[in-house]
Amino acid sequence: MKPEDQDTQQLLNKLRVTDWDLFAGQGQVREALQIAIDAAIQRNEPIEHILLYGPPGLGKTTLAHLIAKAMKANIRITSGPALERAGDLAAILTNLEENDILFIDEIHRMNKVVEETLYPAMEDFALDIVVGKGPSARTLRLNLPRFTIVGATTRSGLLSSPLRDRFGVVHRLMYYTHDELEVIVINAAKTLVIPIELAAAREIARRARGTPRIALKLLKRVRDYAQVKGTGSIVLALLDDAFRVLHVDTMGLDKNDEQYLLAVIDKFGGGPVGVNTIASTMSEDIGTIEDVIEPYLMQIGFLKRTPKGRVVTTRAFLHLKRKPPTEQLGL
Repeated sequence: MKPEDQDTQQLLNKLRVTDWDLFAGQGQVREALQIAIDAAIQRNEPIEHILLYGPPGLGKTTLAHLIAKAMKANIRITSGPALERAGDLAAILTNLEENDILFIDEIHRMNKVVEETLYPAMEDFALDIVVGKGPSARTLRLNLPRFTIVGATTRSGLLSSPLRDRFGVVHRLMYYTHDELEVIVINAAKTLVIPIELAAAREIARRARGTPRIALKLLKRVRDYAQVKGTGSIVLALLDDAFRVLHVDTMGLDKNDEQYLLAVIDKFGGGPVGVNTIASTMSEDIGTIEDVIEPYLMQIGFLKRTPKGRVVTTRAFLHLKRKPPTEQLGL
């Protein structure tokens, strides 16, 4: 992990809320999860396996911690890529205790063999182990304590049907409103003991692309700018210069977003153009384009996915001060 990524992760861990009442946004998901938790507690049994999916940075890990706290359970954290062999999964499962939460991030990237090993563990709380090889091989079944898997993914479509069907509770996390992000920024500033104007918090929220993780990153960067160029307080008058240095515009677009839109506009007339062509033009990974760049551009109406390819909308042309094609203007 890069030093910058480690620094960001430490910040996010410090600012992660530890109480349901402090978790802003995702109202319907929160309510549904709390009902499921209360019902499980009343029945004195573990909560059903839970799948949380949606774009990165919306609070899937935080929700897993809150679920564990509400269930008074320990939480073990791993990720799909980290579980390379069935033995890796077996080592974790056999060390779980009754009612424990196993949080698997990026669960769609789990090895197929590991995934199949997980099926009996999720359904029957048992682990099948093959002992020996060839004709003398036999299967041993180890009983496991009753536990709950909380899976998180940004690509729910890549989950196999057998795995998806084994989750009893499935929720999609949505982008946050500006008001919800404003609350998150203000609370984070209090935790970090940073003086901040209400108008400045609102402006940070407006440029955070509907994502708490981005809002917290912007808060951290603006804090640095205020410390070096200002008095240490985050005020609205300081933000224009700070965001210019950070290359974050009024719609929350960064360098990658602008590069994407300008590539489609300047080189392909606004589209339609295939994602593979865009990726080659930008020298960018297709997964990054589809998972990180395009979702927000589509959410704010700057991009359309059509059967023929990606098309930049008139709104994006005008925002970037480019003249839209006459067919988009209806002329």
